[in-house]
This record gives sequence, C-alpha cells and structure tokens, in this order.
Amino acid sequence: MTQADASKDILPRLVVYYQTLHDKSDKPISILPLLQPGISVSHVILAAIHINEDPSAITLNDHAPDHQRNSTLWSELSTLQACGIKVMGMLGGAAKGSYARLDGSDKQFEEYYVPLRDFVRQRNLDGLDLCVEEKMSLSGILRLIDRLKSDFGQDFIITLAPVASAMIDPTKNLSGFSYMDLEAARGSDVAWYNMQFYCGWGDISNTHMYDLMVQTGWSSEKLVVGMITNPETGSGFVPWEALSPVLFSLTRKHRKFGGVMCWEYFNSLPGDVHQPWEWARNMTLHIRSADLI
Repeated sequence: MTQADASKDILPRLVVYYQTLHDKSDKPISILPLLQPGISVSHVILAAIHINEDPSAITLNDHAPDHQRNSTLWSELSTLQACGIKVMGMLGGAAKGSYARLDGSDKQFEEYYVPLRDFVRQRNLDGLDLCVEEKMSLSGILRLIDRLKSDFGQDFIITLAPVASAMIDPTKNLSGFSYMDLEAARGSDVAWYNMQFYCGWGDISNTHMYDLMVQTGWSSEKLVVGMITNPETGSGFVPWEALSPVLFSLTRKHRKFGGVMCWEYFNSLPGDVHQPWEWARNMTLHIRSADLI
C-alpha cells in the first residue's frame, strides 16, 4: 500500500506531533524518515503556533514561521503532503494567550484571527489542532470552529487536544468549556479528539479510562489515545512491553478504534533521538499493519 493510499482517514489513525524541530546543535530534525517502508503515519501535527499580543507577530514556537531556520521544515512538510500524509498545525498548548485573544469581542476576534487564517493558507495546512490549555468560553471555541469551516471548507480538519479526564468529568479540564457541550453543539465539525493520557490527566497502562469514555457515550472513532513517547518528555510514560497488550485490547474491543498519537516525535522510544521514527514503525505493526499489505 502506498503512503498516498494510507493518508485517507482509515481507522485507526496514527498521529505524530512534531514540536522539537532542531537538535542541540540547531540542526533540523528531519521528519522524512516517517516515509520509510513499514511506517504508516496518517497525520503529522506541527506544534506550536502562538498568537501574540501583536496580531501580526504569529510565532512557531519561539520564531516567526518564515524564519530562515524553518526553511527545511516547510520543504519537508510539503514532501509529506505530496506523499499523502496530512499535515496540520497545533494552535496553543502550554503557552497561554492565543485563545484569550480569540475569545474577546467580534472586533478583537477579527484582529487576531485574520493573521492566523492567512498563515494557514500560506502554508497550505490540512487542518488545525486546537490545544486549549487556558480558559475559553464555549461560545468562543464555537465561533473559531465556525469561522475555520467557513473559510477553509468541510474538508479542513479540525481536532482538539483535551486532557483525557475532561472527556469524562468537565471539572477535570484545562479548557474552561465542556467537551460534552462542544460535541453536542459542533460534533459534526470536529474530526476527532487527541486526548492527553499523561502528566496526571489519564492512564493508558490499561483500557479502563478509554472504555469508560465509550460507555458514557463517546464514539470510539473520535477518541485518539495520546501518549508520552519518552519519560524525559513528561510523566505517564508506558513502556512498550506494558503498552502492547493495551493496544491489542483496544483494537479488538472497539471495532472503530480512533487511533493513537505521540507526544512527541524527536526522542520517541525505542529509537530515541537517533532513530525517533522507530516508534511509528512499532505502532504501525500494532495498529495499522493491514495498511502495509
């Protein structure tokens, strides 16, 4: 099966977050090894886009998106897209401010939204992952989703990245709004949820939390399990020997299992910084091996 064939939203998804873009010597960390035979990544999410106080000063991590240091990045992401992998951008994350600026008056929204829209168009992103780790109103996130769909069309991918606990208990949440209320209001416009099962917000050493989400009414095809791929990145890492039976169980319990995502690419085990793509190869064998036939 070709990478182009594998790009379609065939379940389960295999999603890779890509935030650390350079090594300690400032050399670009290539994402192209994900195109190797035996790897079937469906989506790469570039992190993190920030809306700053100056509306025109959008940054990708700590630099302007068109900074010279990102020239290799944009070239490689275009190559991924040409090979059929969907490339999205992650807005927000731990650095607060982006969503507060999008949650004001209509005038303020336009002021901050338009440069974001133009950036997405310029870089030909296939979608946005809305990682809301600050308080935002339900009406604010609905306005943002509605505008993205209006400007980019129904094929534009919109995902969100809640902490896993928020999918069960709205009070255990970083976003302010209820994800249950969001799903009820705009579920048809949200492709899936990249749930953070780490840093104290979830546990993927067993299937209990995921099963409970499905039992409470969530569709398994919209639930993507997010995992830390190296204990140096954060707490909640589950080693492969413990993770394998969990993945086996999830893919068999839930006929439309939504998939998995990794945070994050650059030091994923077992390959670590030397061969981070080996995580995706292992995960392909666990959940997407049929796509290699």
